[in-house]
Amino acid sequence: MNKIEAIKVLRQWDKQGKFVFTKHELSKLFSTDDSKTLTEGLCRLVTSGILKRACRGIYVNTDAECRDAFVIEHIAKALRYGHYNYVSLESILSEYGIISQIPIDRLTVMTTGRKGLYKTSFGIIEFTHTKRSALDIINHIYSVDKRPLRLATKETAWRDLKRVGRNTALVNLEDLSSE
Repeated sequence: MNKIEAIKVLRQWDKQGKFVFTKHELSKLFSTDDSKTLTEGLCRLVTSGILKRACRGIYVNTDAECRDAFVIEHIAKALRYGHYNYVSLESILSEYGIISQIPIDRLTVMTTGRKGLYKTSFGIIEFTHTKRSALDIINHIYSVDKRPLRLATKETAWRDLKRVGRNTALVNLEDLSSE
């Protein structure tokens, strides 16, 4: 892959609203490159600042015009593609104003995929596994325009927090029960 070809391909995907890529996706976009050539090409693109390596196997197009404020959510979605994922626990409870502390560099995500902690160049993503059924998950989360991940309702986030044994002392129960 040469730099000019890569920039053209990344611009095309930028116009379609995509700026976060897995290494597997990039291998399909540059299918004429073998594994070693692709890896070397990605290293050159990262060194030149065209791509930013978010974490192992995930790259962000730094010049994308479609890039939004939810980069870390796009990364989380790419890391657990094919699973149900939604923002919950401390991250969403903080957004609702139900806990006093704001997780600045951490996104807490419930997933049907495996649990894990990923230190990315955009913050930490903490995946917590849930065994809830797909129907139960769908009925207790909602979409917000432009956000790549769905969000838990207040009640679902509270239930998740208790279910996984997290610290509940920071939760303002009055704010939780008020509508």
